Amino acid sequence: MHSNLYEHSISVIKSNQHTSGAYVASPNFMPYRYSWFRDGAFIAYAMDLVGEHESANRFHEWSVRTILHYETKIRRCIEKTRRDIVPTETEYFHTRLTTEGMEKEDGWGYHQLDGLGTWLWAMCQHVKMSEAFIIPDSWELAVDLVREYLTVLWPLPCYDCWEENGDRIHTYTLAAQFAGLQEVAALSGDNMASDTANEIRSYIMKNAVQDGHLTKFVGSKEVDANLLGLAVPYHLLSANDGIVRRTVAKIENDLLSQSGGLHRYKQDTYYGGGEWILLTAWLGWYYAESRQLERARSILEWVENQSVAQGDLPEQVSNNMNNPSHYAIWVERWGTVATPLLWSHAKYLILHEAIQKKLTSDEQDEQKL
Repeated sequence: MHSNLYEHSISVIKSNQHTSGAYVASPNFMPYRYSWFRDGAFIAYAMDLVGEHESANRFHEWSVRTILHYETKIRRCIEKTRRDIVPTETEYFHTRLTTEGMEKEDGWGYHQLDGLGTWLWAMCQHVKMSEAFIIPDSWELAVDLVREYLTVLWPLPCYDCWEENGDRIHTYTLAAQFAGLQEVAALSGDNMASDTANEIRSYIMKNAVQDGHLTKFVGSKEVDANLLGLAVPYHLLSANDGIVRRTVAKIENDLLSQSGGLHRYKQDTYYGGGEWILLTAWLGWYYAESRQLERARSILEWVENQSVAQGDLPEQVSNNMNNPSHYAIWVERWGTVATPLLWSHAKYLILHEAIQKKLTSDEQDEQKL
């Protein structure tokens, strides 16, 4: 365990932010030496929480430049979809990009909408937390373009946040788009964004609830740990909503190891399907938001105990694997588990701040009494 994982996490993120503003997902793991809107949005949000607004701003500037660079491609995809022509895989706007903001034709699952939804959400959080009340024109253009892209494409299948099951409609992906569009509507008064967000929420409630809990994708009965996002931070449902409580209970029952770590989903075989740092921290974030502070603190300690000698946090730890026989297959293909993973460090910071926020709030309430 590292003596000061909080400061180390900030340092890892800052030292792995490219001069372009992009965050490298993992510097020592070849397939992750890229920047994703998904990872980057959460990393930027974490940096805003700890007061590193300049770092977050540089990421959002990189995002805006990248989106506007591909404006023609994005508009072409929008127009095709409006004409009921399904774009080919490479015609979609990619969400895994080089640090210079360029797409790479290498067969990676290009079509993933959750990252763009999360970027809209995180960008709006940045504007609020950094008190950047004057939004540059270029940001407005990029936001409007992404809003239109999501408005047209959200009902279509795409890859999930694990870059799998590209033929499915994923509950988490829908929720990320909902949150981004809701935030844009609140920030700018965009009625179209608000209307689309409401459509997405209605679709989820009608098609992605089974036996009283949310499901991994439409047509599934299983849960995925990413469903925590519907409550925290996307607020599609409140943390104490009955559907959310039943979903979390099923996640705890099906995916939480006795040692305290959280798996992605039951059938996960990636590096054997170990316990994911960022997801375990996400569960702690949910506990903090629902005022289960002892459980949140316990998870914070679990995450701290997973740091390696240098203090870096990996993507996952190979304890209580779902499918141990698959571990060696992935090691042979890509090497050992990605370490450090910036998204893991970001989620640790987010959990840490969520706990502190609730403690401060409780103290203020006591003083009022």
